[in-house]
Amino acid sequence: MDPKRLSSGSQQQVRLRKKRTKREWRPLEDRSCTDLPWFLLFTVFCVGMGSICGFTIVTGGAARLVFGYDSYGNTCGQRNEQIEGVRLSGLDHTDRKFVFFLDPCNIDIVQRKIKSMALCVSLCPTEELKTYQDLKRFAMLNGSELCSYELAGHKYPGLPERFLKCPKLPVPPSKPLPVFNRCTPLDVSCYAKFAEAVVTFVSDNSVLHRLIAGVAASKEIIIGLCVLALVLSMILMVIIRYISAVLVWILTSLVVLGSLAGTSVLWWLYIDHRLYGNDTATKVTKEEAKEEVEVSRDGGQALLVYAAAATVFTIILLLLMLFMRKRVALTIALFHVAGKVFIHLPLLTLQPFVTFLALLLFWIYWILVLLFLGTTGNPVQNEETGLTEFRLTGPLQYLTWYHAVGLVWITEFILACQQMTVAGAVVTYYFTRDKNRLPVTPILSSVLRLVRYHLGTVAKGSFIITLVKVPRLVLMYIHNQLKGKENACARCLLKTCICCLWCLEKCLNYLNQNAYAATAINSTSFCTSARDAFVILVENALRVATINAVGDFVLFLGKILIVTSTAFAGVLLLNYQRDYAEWLLPLIIVCLFSFLVAHCFLSIFEIVVDVLFLCFAIDTKYNDGTPGKEFFMDKALMEFVESSRRLERAVERGRSRVKEAVSEGAEMKPMAPGTSSA
Repeated sequence: MDPKRLSSGSQQQVRLRKKRTKREWRPLEDRSCTDLPWFLLFTVFCVGMGSICGFTIVTGGAARLVFGYDSYGNTCGQRNEQIEGVRLSGLDHTDRKFVFFLDPCNIDIVQRKIKSMALCVSLCPTEELKTYQDLKRFAMLNGSELCSYELAGHKYPGLPERFLKCPKLPVPPSKPLPVFNRCTPLDVSCYAKFAEAVVTFVSDNSVLHRLIAGVAASKEIIIGLCVLALVLSMILMVIIRYISAVLVWILTSLVVLGSLAGTSVLWWLYIDHRLYGNDTATKVTKEEAKEEVEVSRDGGQALLVYAAAATVFTIILLLLMLFMRKRVALTIALFHVAGKVFIHLPLLTLQPFVTFLALLLFWIYWILVLLFLGTTGNPVQNEETGLTEFRLTGPLQYLTWYHAVGLVWITEFILACQQMTVAGAVVTYYFTRDKNRLPVTPILSSVLRLVRYHLGTVAKGSFIITLVKVPRLVLMYIHNQLKGKENACARCLLKTCICCLWCLEKCLNYLNQNAYAATAINSTSFCTSARDAFVILVENALRVATINAVGDFVLFLGKILIVTSTAFAGVLLLNYQRDYAEWLLPLIIVCLFSFLVAHCFLSIFEIVVDVLFLCFAIDTKYNDGTPGKEFFMDKALMEFVESSRRLERAVERGRSRVKEAVSEGAEMKPMAPGTSSA
């Protein structure tokens, strides 16, 4: 066999494969890695995030957070090294494992810190100590000195420094926190100031106690109602295809009737003002108020403008409803097919759980590392309190910003992985003609494809969202910090920038989602997929607008349905339990949780609908139902296409008849003069 012929044949196969990859929209079996440089960049970034955690552990920040440290920079429960310029540092606290605050109730709510001196002690006081003699006796009996280290325990009652370097009397009983070895007062009233700041909306403490008691007493019902909201959300994802048509046409009817009613009321007010307003104005002017005439005239003109604007809006709305009724039917068909997707792919209902678990684990890790960073760095003496604190200085202070950017990017990356997984499973479902021959676990297959080939694409898409979200969050922080200090122009400018960035973020989120679907189909890079998806969406702009407007409102109604159903069940159950004095707060908790659950589940449904529409648009663009170009779509979508074609053929026949009639009339006109002359 000629090697040149072999090489030319392989090159031809590569060319054909590239051509097929670009032009044929169907899932490919032989895939390739996409956006590999972005995967490497994301990996390096994650290594950097892990390095921050390692840095805090190596430099002692994690140990200081877990074991605690005193106001002289000594970590409790271990031997310490001398800190230059800090007295009483470098002590051996092997036997002193607990952190004790001299005034634990002195809390700086703004800075979220305890402004009290902290010491390492061997035992937390388990009973109230009212006098300095009690402090002395506690130190002698237990070997735990509660005053500063330079003061001898047996001299507490007579030392002049006892007022500054000993705990504030009376010392409340306390016990150490599990894991974090801090002596925490058992008396909750110690934190009354903090509690007042948290619950300033409650003016009567008895109301607060009753609300908390109601939550504690009805915790079983709250858990049951939350499970009910979960079950209702899962059921709605399956049955919404049966009620979507009713919801869509009810929505359409309400919008049309509402606009007609509003327009009629405005015209009625204008006519009533013209008929009776002038008479009243005339009576008033005869008495002496000529200004009332101008006011009445201005009111009439305003009503006329409002009525005319409402009329124009109603006419435009009716025309839109007339021309977009087919697209509303497409929305109903997509909802119907989406319900079938969840029947064939039941594991899709577990996606919110998996995503929430991944986000929860990452957020816990992120918060722990952030706390580690708060106790990492060089020892610095606070000028206001004189206490030793640990702060990051120099280039190390940018570690917190790096950590904050990591929160946004990795969170968006996890959400994008969910979108890519759902898109891959839906694409597999759509482009499989025989649904009985679907893979055993399309969701697992989609996850494996994502991990093996497309993590770089997800990393790039989530980074683009991060580039928009981080500036928006920074501007929101600046706006909150300057609230009441900036002028009106600066406030308006900040709000405008925040609003524009929010709109840009929403648009990019929608485009990213369709780009992931295009990647799941053609295994192309992020930019190529985004371009291809954008072209398809622009070609179907009216359909996209209809599906987003009508579909989003139907899903919103679904969320309201779940919340109201859960709230109704909650009212019945909580009202049945006559022992509950206050069940308003439990009901609010249940409603918030049910809305959150409904939003998480129906957002998956929304992703499925969007991916189905992109597949449908691709299917109708590159296939026409003829042999060799058969449709991949479901029966419901096929019926929609057939009805659209019948309507188009009827319109074409009507146009041809009109043209024939016009042409026949044109041919008969020249014959009239000839006949008259003859």
